[in-house]
Amino acid sequence: MAGESTSGPMYEQIFEALKERILHHKYKVGDRVPSEKELCDEFGVSRITSKKALEMLAAEQLIIRQPGRGSFVADGSGEPVQKIVPQPAGRGRKNKLLIGLVITTFSDMYGTELIYGMEEASRERDSFLVIRRSFGIPEQEDRMIQELLELGVDGLIIFPVQGEFFSAEILKLVIEKFPFVLIDRYLKGIPASSVITDNIKAAREGTEHLLSLGHRNIAFLTQPPANTTAIEERIEGILEVYAEAGIPASRELWYESLLSSLPNVFDPQARRRDVDHLVEHLKSHPEITALFAAEYHIAMLAVEAAEQLKLRIPEDLSLICFDSSESVEHCEITHMRQDQFQMGKKAFEMVVDMQKGETAVQRIQLPASLVTGNSTETVRK
Repeated sequence: MAGESTSGPMYEQIFEALKERILHHKYKVGDRVPSEKELCDEFGVSRITSKKALEMLAAEQLIIRQPGRGSFVADGSGEPVQKIVPQPAGRGRKNKLLIGLVITTFSDMYGTELIYGMEEASRERDSFLVIRRSFGIPEQEDRMIQELLELGVDGLIIFPVQGEFFSAEILKLVIEKFPFVLIDRYLKGIPASSVITDNIKAAREGTEHLLSLGHRNIAFLTQPPANTTAIEERIEGILEVYAEAGIPASRELWYESLLSSLPNVFDPQARRRDVDHLVEHLKSHPEITALFAAEYHIAMLAVEAAEQLKLRIPEDLSLICFDSSESVEHCEITHMRQDQFQMGKKAFEMVVDMQKGETAVQRIQLPASLVTGNSTETVRK
């Protein structure tokens, strides 16, 4: 194909080339045609492009696509030809959909419930789920997407890596109109479906709870928020509440450089450095009466820093965060609980519907709920 003068999208060129081979009996009825991966190598295209070309051949009943086995020249009846040897019992997907999940990582605090929701939806939709972790590394995310496409997944759910630039592989998915859904965050300016928490509303509710207890000097604790829509929206929600209440938002009280909870940070000393930084920050700002942590792991850093300074929670410092473990020394943390199970379930259902052409690009926002624990109380005068 290299060097030929052709026009039109590559998937159409591949379609025409394979159609010609079939019509000229280079591939006879029952013969296996090149796989998506083999077509990628032959034509120098992405897996999405080769997949679309094969789907066009299947739409014209020139081939039969059998998940887990390959694509074979059809006899025009729309049924598999006898030349194809059946798979042994218990093997093959039997035309069930295979959905891939690329997630940074997961834990009991965040991520596990997402997967539970996806698993339930996969059973209800008679489909399969394959999971790969990127650990927050952009190159790994790209590689996981490529490998799942090579596996032949019918759709993808992606918990994207935070960063300054969009993933090249995600942009390819958008361009090729491959069915995929982003979860927990979205990409600005990119027409991709997503399922997220209503972070602005959740942050507003958490802030309003602290203000109702008389707190005014509240420190928001987070990892660097740039290019992470979930964190940016939480900041927006906090600032909205301050503005509406006519209270200055003292951002010098905030600490926005915590790194140890990021999935791509493997330095065992990172947690200790974060705690040390929080200790110094709290010493420098004794006026702080409440802490709002962007996530549970950051809340635990704050607990450790407070202990070092002999500050009691909630007597000296109230503490609230997003998501939570069940308890910390029998003291439940007040937190905004995200509906992770429904997020996962909805994302899986959406990508299956997209694969069937039943839904357009959309952004779904799910509410979080305030769970009042023993880590917040009325500010001391």
